[in-house]
Amino acid sequence: MAEGVQSELVQAAQVIRDAVVQQTPNGIRYAAFGDNNLEALDLERMVQAVPVTISGAIARKTYYFVPLALSEARGSEATMVAPAYTPELGDQAICHRNVTHDGTEGVFISTRLLGDRFALAFEFFINVGHAFVDAVGVPQAFDQLVWGQALADVRGETSQDAWESRGLALGGKTEKIDGKPVIDEKAKTAFLESAFSDAVAIYQLSLSVDFDYSELREREYPLLAPLALADRLRLVARLFPPNPTYEFSIRYRRRA
Repeated sequence: MAEGVQSELVQAAQVIRDAVVQQTPNGIRYAAFGDNNLEALDLERMVQAVPVTISGAIARKTYYFVPLALSEARGSEATMVAPAYTPELGDQAICHRNVTHDGTEGVFISTRLLGDRFALAFEFFINVGHAFVDAVGVPQAFDQLVWGQALADVRGETSQDAWESRGLALGGKTEKIDGKPVIDEKAKTAFLESAFSDAVAIYQLSLSVDFDYSELREREYPLLAPLALADRLRLVARLFPPNPTYEFSIRYRRRA
């Protein structure tokens, strides 16, 4: 790494101390730092998409939108922030890092690694979804719906974690005790938590960005069947209604 570029890096702890933190009406705290390539109104609109029934449970978090978040070279464990993007630093950065400093639980999101509004919003909402699950767990209604889908062998899942833990949970389904399938309860819990955090993230994404479901497709696992996802999202929308000026809707593409 060139010495000049190295000297421009700042510690995440310094960003926490110096950055101006704002709070949207839904209660989410956030700050923008450096040449992050974001319009202030677009960023505010994205952050405000988090329903108040979700944001209240993660009020301890502060989200920092920075160009790049990375760990400094030569073995340091301190999270470093680049105020501007360079290809060299981009190769060392990660989509997000969690940093706790002086009572602040910061989530640093690398905006310049995420090439468009869709990718940035999804990264933010995935972080919100995981934090929400850590805080409140999985609602019983969602548990029943999604586990029923798994037992019915509905095709695909919403993430690699959900896909793998679902497979582990049902791995002993062919084995039975007293006529009932053997379920790995630890894997089942991991599956339900992953599926719920995914659904919360995709739901918020739909409030913020008009996108095609196929854009979420990844190679490592089959994407959840659209009708099954729609059932999950409708339930999440009932549990956590959109904030004013945001609208939830599902539109199906008509076949030619």
